[in-house]
Amino acid sequence: MFNKEDISQIESRGSSAASAQAQVELFKKGFPWMKILAPATPGKGICVLDDEEAAKAAEYYENAEIAGKCKFVPASGAASRMFKDLFSGLEKLNGGEDVAPGSPAAEFVAAIERFAFYDESLFGKPEDTAECRRKILSRTLTSEGLDYGSRPKGVLKFHKYKDGEVRTAFAEHLVEAQNYMRNADGSANIVVTISPEHRELFEAAYAAVRDEYEKRYGVKYNITFTYQDKATDTIAVDMENKPFRTEDGRLLFRPAGHGALIYNLNNLKEELVSIKNIDNVANERFLPVTAKYKKVLMGKALELRDRIFGYLRELDAVTGDKLMTQVYPNIPGVNAIGADEAYQSDACQLLCNDIENFLLNELCIQMPPADDCKTRVIRLREKLNRPVRVCGMVKNQGEPGGGPFIIAEKDGSTSLQILEGAQINKADIQAAAALAAATHFNPVDIVCCLHNYKGESFDLLKHVDNEAGFISSKSYQGRELKALELPGLWNGSMSDWNTLFVEVPLETFNPVKVVLDLLRPAHQSE
Repeated sequence: MFNKEDISQIESRGSSAASAQAQVELFKKGFPWMKILAPATPGKGICVLDDEEAAKAAEYYENAEIAGKCKFVPASGAASRMFKDLFSGLEKLNGGEDVAPGSPAAEFVAAIERFAFYDESLFGKPEDTAECRRKILSRTLTSEGLDYGSRPKGVLKFHKYKDGEVRTAFAEHLVEAQNYMRNADGSANIVVTISPEHRELFEAAYAAVRDEYEKRYGVKYNITFTYQDKATDTIAVDMENKPFRTEDGRLLFRPAGHGALIYNLNNLKEELVSIKNIDNVANERFLPVTAKYKKVLMGKALELRDRIFGYLRELDAVTGDKLMTQVYPNIPGVNAIGADEAYQSDACQLLCNDIENFLLNELCIQMPPADDCKTRVIRLREKLNRPVRVCGMVKNQGEPGGGPFIIAEKDGSTSLQILEGAQINKADIQAAAALAAATHFNPVDIVCCLHNYKGESFDLLKHVDNEAGFISSKSYQGRELKALELPGLWNGSMSDWNTLFVEVPLETFNPVKVVLDLLRPAHQSE
């Protein structure tokens, strides 16, 4: 399948011919559908907190011991999809046609003065002429002006304040971080995943505000820019599932989606990580509610962490784990190391009952029956000793995004999962009914705990469901091809995690998927 030149090309990317071959086989056999049992809903998979419960969760975060924390912001890629409709309009105008009244391009031009990046010296005053529309679109999208069509979202000007201050999406993340991710010493750690070609743009955007923000908010920023590893790119195939080749005969590789960022997340040393997309920001007047519920999510994650750690330590105590005798030498009963009697004891089985009830009632994990007491303990330990994530869920308002579901796992248990539409078999009556009954969706507002109960970092790559990827249709220079998406960061890459869904207010979710979203109240000054 691969010649010497192919193998050299593959290996130069940090991958292997065997890995590329395995990817081609995935195109041929496809991915299995998830077996959906029900949507996660309030009271059955989604935790809805009252004001008192939310306040207690936020307080828990403020007082918890944490081995480092950071804000993780996926910000790779250009904003081309954000301006897709504008590019279509510009193409028409350049071809001598006008855009249709009421079209996204026409609406954008009519409202140009309301955007934070508007500059009269560049755009002029909007007029109801085709030439004015062409000029405004061109000066927004191309190097004739702002060149926003080829720049990353993070460095675009999103918000303009009454005092004249203009902020990029990246700048708003800095403002957020100093509020709810501040360390005891006044610093804030932020990790931003970017494309290598955009590094200078991000560094310039950071340099433009760093000194001012550190002085204004009394914070010291620790910024790390990381790249999506080229080795995680996946091979493309043609419609016959043969390796796709460019006009010069070389193999074509494509970025494998946000699932590749699990490698970046795996490199973090901090225990508590808050994940939020680069385009999900709002005017600073929304920060109080945003910060409040970020602290709520972090508090719930730490509560879940501590309860799981407690169960694991109790299991070690009643079963006589050798490692625990070293860490906790004075715990009664640990001298009966490895004795089957320990697994069969009343204390152990009562603890297992408690753990199973916790897993079912709190995390929607129903455990399959075990053949013997020792197997039961081993399975429960494996379920507990995993990374933790708490995901904010908002009521579904028709926005695109993954939804929360209860699914059946391969090991006979059940679990909470975030599924994208491509992972749901619409022809399956039960899956289609669950999709129709879903009430919430995931706005990518996630908090993770990445250390185990012994203080070690989990190897996150061991908790990925490699069968949770999907195949998408793309094109290259007009030729159709198939692309392979790795298990998404909050889908398959985190499927083997302990998961809790918590409802958060819709006000905390303000994504900018298309440029006209910037006209929504959350992105405008009062």
